[in-house]
Amino acid sequence: MRILHTMLRVGDLQRSIDFYTAVLGMKLLRTSDNPEYQYTLAFLGYGANPDHAELELTYNYGVHSYDHGNAYGHLAISADNIYQACEAVKANGGNVTREAGPVKGGNTVIAFVTDPDGYKIELIERKFDGQGGGL
Repeated sequence: MRILHTMLRVGDLQRSIDFYTAVLGMKLLRTSDNPEYQYTLAFLGYGANPDHAELELTYNYGVHSYDHGNAYGHLAISADNIYQACEAVKANGGNVTREAGPVKGGNTVIAFVTDPDGYKIELIERKFDGQGGGL
């Protein structure tokens, strides 16, 4: 088994696509509009299934915001250098809500970014082996 995608409901699909592509460097992989059932899907990622997990953004016609509840935590994305990644996020209009630095009680460098719908994204410093994408 493997994780194929994670789905987030968004209030403005184009705004969210712009954030994940321009700010976090993902690629828009495909979209699917379903007017009969009043929703549109957009799949994004640093690569496509089955080699990479994808992010599915779901826009339900006429719904512009969601209550995240208290169960949602965050998505996690790795990058070679979190300090540079945070600067790139800010330069592209993103919101860094926890600046880059070591995690409390450890050495791993992390940061947090918030997307336009308020979802938290943790950036974790990991060195790439030349495979995949990322910030």
